[in-house]
Amino acid sequence: MLQGQDEVDRIVAAWGRERPDLDPRPLHVFSRVSRLSRRLDLARRRVFIDHALEGWEFDVLSALRRAGASYELTAGRLLNETLVSSGTMTNRIDRMVAHGYVVRAVGATDRRVVLVRLTPRGKETVDAAMADLLDSEQQLLAELEPEEAELLTSLLRRLLLPLDS
Repeated sequence: MLQGQDEVDRIVAAWGRERPDLDPRPLHVFSRVSRLSRRLDLARRRVFIDHALEGWEFDVLSALRRAGASYELTAGRLLNETLVSSGTMTNRIDRMVAHGYVVRAVGATDRRVVLVRLTPRGKETVDAAMADLLDSEQQLLAELEPEEAELLTSLLRRLLLPLDS
């Protein structure tokens, strides 16, 4: 495990010196999470670029892939999975159809329902990108012992659960 001070330690110390009336301890956690998030976004972007994907394309393809065999979801379900507006989703689906990643279909029982289905090309692309993403992220976790990674997972979940509701 790495020892010593990082930039966040220096920032917290400076705030402690300049504003001793404040408790800067939350910065120890959230400034590191923020910095880690930025670095993770860059690492993910590199993986997606290697697969000619935008991050949002990966999100949509992943949602479809996780849906299981038939690999399809309603447009409404995709909205919930990816947290975008319906206009944005329509535009994204159009672009992904043009790339050959997905096709539109109508519901079997209700023709008003629009289904978005993963194509073989889309499935192959998301599977390859996911394998590379997990490899990249595993390398980022290599500094932690398995127990430390489990503890970090548990602590982050505990922080995020109240925000998810």
